[in-house]
Amino acid sequence: MEALIPVINKLQDVFNTVGSDVIQLPQIAVVGTQSSGKSSVLESLVGKDMLPRGTGVVTRRPLILQLVNLSPEDRRKAAGEENDPNAWKNGRLYKGVETEEWGKFLHTKNKIYTDFDEIRQEIETETERITGNNKGISAEPIHLKIFSPHVVNLTLVDLPGITKVPVGDQPKDIEIQIRDLILRYISNPNSIILAVTAANTDMATSEALKVAREVDPDGRRTLAVITKLDLMDAGTDAMDVLMGRVIPVKLGIIGVVNRSQLDINNKKIVAEAIRDEYAFLQKKYPSLANRNGTKYLARTLNRLLMHHIRDCLPELKTRINVLAAQYQSLLNSYGEPVEDKSATLLQLITKFASEYCNTIEGTAKYIETSELCGGARICYIFHETFGRTLESVDPLGGLTTIDVLTAIRNATGPRPALFVPEISFELLVKRQVKRLEEPSLRCVELVHEEMQRIIQHCSNYSTQELLRFPKLHDAIVEVVTSLLRKRLPVTNEMVHNLVAIELAYINTKHPDFADACGLMNSNIEEQRRNRMRELPPSVPRDKGAPGDGTQDAGTGGWRGMVKASKSEDGTYEEKTKYMTSLPASPQKGHAINLLDVPVPVARKLSAREQRDCEVIERLIKSYFLIVRKNIQDSVPKAVMHFLVNNVKDNLQSELVGQLYKSLLLEDLLTESEDMAQRRNEAADMLKALQRASQVIAEIRETHLW
Repeated sequence: MEALIPVINKLQDVFNTVGSDVIQLPQIAVVGTQSSGKSSVLESLVGKDMLPRGTGVVTRRPLILQLVNLSPEDRRKAAGEENDPNAWKNGRLYKGVETEEWGKFLHTKNKIYTDFDEIRQEIETETERITGNNKGISAEPIHLKIFSPHVVNLTLVDLPGITKVPVGDQPKDIEIQIRDLILRYISNPNSIILAVTAANTDMATSEALKVAREVDPDGRRTLAVITKLDLMDAGTDAMDVLMGRVIPVKLGIIGVVNRSQLDINNKKIVAEAIRDEYAFLQKKYPSLANRNGTKYLARTLNRLLMHHIRDCLPELKTRINVLAAQYQSLLNSYGEPVEDKSATLLQLITKFASEYCNTIEGTAKYIETSELCGGARICYIFHETFGRTLESVDPLGGLTTIDVLTAIRNATGPRPALFVPEISFELLVKRQVKRLEEPSLRCVELVHEEMQRIIQHCSNYSTQELLRFPKLHDAIVEVVTSLLRKRLPVTNEMVHNLVAIELAYINTKHPDFADACGLMNSNIEEQRRNRMRELPPSVPRDKGAPGDGTQDAGTGGWRGMVKASKSEDGTYEEKTKYMTSLPASPQKGHAINLLDVPVPVARKLSAREQRDCEVIERLIKSYFLIVRKNIQDSVPKAVMHFLVNNVKDNLQSELVGQLYKSLLLEDLLTESEDMAQRRNEAADMLKALQRASQVIAEIRETHLW
């Protein structure tokens, strides 16, 4: 099971190359308040002075520290893997510098540090490069590997210390920034939390344990470390704390003694400090000495991490395989880099044209479920939108009875008419039929708009490859839009002609219209006979009903007009008032201008006038319904032939003719920088996931136990 930690280190290396944290790897996160001794604990585990020291905020970036245990015989092998194999021989550099411990940073690539003072200096330099000289922090981690025969295999993350009050030129929200950074690492369910607390503070006020409990309320992955046991007040000890009587911690509580600042200034080595720590524990806590101290902490962390990795491994393996499949699918959607540009262009044009036609036909690969699209929407426009609009047009809309009567009178000219003039019917019916032109042209416009929308639909859903080439996409959109624009006037002209054809010849011999006329005539005759039966016996039959006479009630008789004016145009008083308002009579020396006499606009119609108007209105309605039926049938057919089918038939040839040119190849197939970058990122991540899958696959079942 010892081999599990190097496996996780390998996985970390793999994912560090792509700079992604999509996989939450098992690791140990070190949490504590500022100056509680976190970095000193890490130095004790490594056995070297290598971390920046001082007062205030020293750790300002997360430090991911991988400790790799090397036995003397495999030092050369590890060095060969980590660097150029030819640069090493028997653990000795060609430069003549012999070493058994060294470090490597991820950001310096293959540079090897044998001097741990240089490692400290590099950490300080790299921290200042990102965070500057102030006391600000950064979430971007520093990756450091330490190879040594004196360490156990561990992966630790040293985090900035928890602080409350900003100092110097720190931002005012420094506490929130540090807290968010810590939570980002310890919220990982695959991490072990190493909560560091100084022994000379009250355990109940430990910020590290408080933060740990927020993300790990059961304490299943929290280990407490008590530092500065030698700095407790005289007469007090940490026995109750170390025994877990104050605050119990499931993974245990381990006490350690770090070097003081004086020891560091005097260059006291870590090995000597560990010996002094052991002597202190034997003297002060003899019963607990074998379960405390730096060496016991290192072994405990190694054991906990190994068991934790073993528990996380199955889920980790599944997660890696799922992500690999997702990134493979993503990479496929981005497409391969273009090699044969001519063939690729032709293929994309053909595919777009095919998808465009399929969307109209309803056989597209991607069917829209949220709204009508393509051919289905065109059908809806024809039969729902256009059909209902035509049905809502009133055959007699905008036509009053007075309008009809005026048209009849105008059609007779100066002669009084015995019959309803046919020209008045034609005049009025044309006026009504003309009203069908506007909704017909609107139907063409709606279909044209839908044909435009299909372009966007094909770009978004059907041909994802087009998004790789923005210039080609724009060129295709331009060509199709131009083709649609070219067909629009032709279609409008045809629809206009359809209405003009109906207006050109009013076919009163139309079978449906003849049937309607016959039915209407029989109804009128029936009504006339009914009125004749209702006449009183004293009235002679041949005289007819009042108002039916051609002389009295006729539209052209003076007597009839005077009679009608007396009986229908108002009372005698009104007439008198009307006459007095006229200009003086000629006898008094004044001329009369008849054009100045006001004509009454509204009056009660005579029975004949009423009947004539009804006849015309019924004829108009009957003929209008026939024309509307024709228009409702012929306009969709014209739109399909002149616009939809024409575009479908000529789309591919138009695209090929406009775009398939050698001079345009290079420009049209230029990928967007964004797409190329995303493809490279997806490819790198896929390689990392495949490599990670191989690393995990190398673990045998025997390693787990």
